Amino acid sequence: MDVLVDTNILLRSIDPAHPMHFDAVNSVSALRLRGFQPCLTAQNIIEFRAVCTRPVEANGLGMSKAQANAEITRLKSLFPIKPDTASVFQEWERLINEYEINGKQNHDARLVSVMITYNIGSILTFNKDDFTRYNGISVLTPNDVLIRSVS
Repeated sequence: MDVLVDTNILLRSIDPAHPMHFDAVNSVSALRLRGFQPCLTAQNIIEFRAVCTRPVEANGLGMSKAQANAEITRLKSLFPIKPDTASVFQEWERLINEYEINGKQNHDARLVSVMITYNIGSILTFNKDDFTRYNGISVLTPNDVLIRSVS
C-alpha cells in the first residue's frame, strides 16, 4: 500500500542538524519495513526545490541549484513518483471548491488530489492539521509511525 510523503518529511530528512531529522528518516524506513511504499508526486519535488534553493535567511536551505538537483535525483531513485494527470487537476479543482481552500492550503489540496486519484490512503507529514479537514484519508505523523502500529 502506498503512503504519500509530505515535502516537510523530505526536507527534514536531508538536514542532519534539524531536530526532526531522525524522526523523518526513521518513519520512512519504518513504513518500508512494514510493507508500505512511500511515494511522491511532482508537487513534492517542486516544493522541495523551492525550499532547497531559497536563502537560509528566507527560511530556506540555501543550496545551490546543483546541490538541489542532486538531492532531487537521489529522491527520484528512492521514491516512486505518481505522475500528474488531468484527473489530478480535476480532483484538485473539486477539493478547493468543496473545502473552500485559499492561499498556501492549495499546495496541500494538490497533494490530497494525488492521493484520491491514485487511491493512496495515507500521508506522512509533520503538519497533521494541514490535512485533517479532508475526508477519506489517513494522516500519519512520524510519531504515529514510530510509536504506534500502522494498519
